[in-house]
Amino acid sequence: MTAAKIRTDARIDLHTHSLRSDGRGTPAQVMREASETGLDIVALTDHDTTAGWVEAAAEAERLGLGFVPGIEVTTRVQRNVTHKFTVHMLAYLPDPNSPELAQMLADSVESRHRRLQEITERLAEDYDINWDHVQEVLADGKVGGRPAIADAMIARGILETREPFFKIVTQGTKYYVPNRGVPETVDAVRAIRAAGGVPVLAHPMARGAGPRPGDPMPRAHFVELIEAGLAGFETGHRDVAPHVTEWLEQLAFEFDLLTTGSSDYHGTGKQNRLGEHTTSVSSFERILDQANSPNVPLLLPGAVLAG
Repeated sequence: MTAAKIRTDARIDLHTHSLRSDGRGTPAQVMREASETGLDIVALTDHDTTAGWVEAAAEAERLGLGFVPGIEVTTRVQRNVTHKFTVHMLAYLPDPNSPELAQMLADSVESRHRRLQEITERLAEDYDINWDHVQEVLADGKVGGRPAIADAMIARGILETREPFFKIVTQGTKYYVPNRGVPETVDAVRAIRAAGGVPVLAHPMARGAGPRPGDPMPRAHFVELIEAGLAGFETGHRDVAPHVTEWLEQLAFEFDLLTTGSSDYHGTGKQNRLGEHTTSVSSFERILDQANSPNVPLLLPGAVLAG
């Protein structure tokens, strides 16, 4: 993709969600809120789907907002590890028609729904909730995630907000089910690159899941991802600890990778706010330079371009 020169003071947020996955607003609403917040360029990165791209691009164009199509791909590290774990991979500007990536996303969505159904069945032993209630939440075609069950429980009057749900259904509880049917992380990186996209690791080792200060870092795992084609790390994120950010930035410097900052915005119900972390213009230009698919609705209006 021809690299564009972006205005040096442009405010860029490369991680947001709409109700096409687990966000609360429509894709158009996310674009309007981004514009009102003073952002210049925003990416829509719903989980395992491109369903919101067209709507978001149309509204961004109306607003004069830069729009970047993306996906947050759910993956799982399963090979050569003692403990399997989920990793989210941001894919920027991939070809949505890539057969390998499309099949990977379809398999992930199917796995998500199987997982939600099993979680719901376990919850039904103790709460007035069943799969039909969850399907009502998913009826508009959104990709299922645990927030869909939380929203169904809210609709049933069992919960008032989403937050308590993630304490009820968390690792170590009888209700928790891991997401087993998603792609291996290394395979996802390769598929994103094959689709002309740019893979960036979302909120690495976030939410306390990473090593504590002074503990060894998982260098071998990250080097494997880098060798597979990983472009960089989302280091500017409210859930990434300062010592993790520092280590990742050193690793990025060593391997000449890019780093990003983003809000991971979901709308009402989560504290994340649009633009609370932003991506540098230089990192964004590197993403544009690496992307090579012509079949994406990238939108860079004149207002965000240099000169």
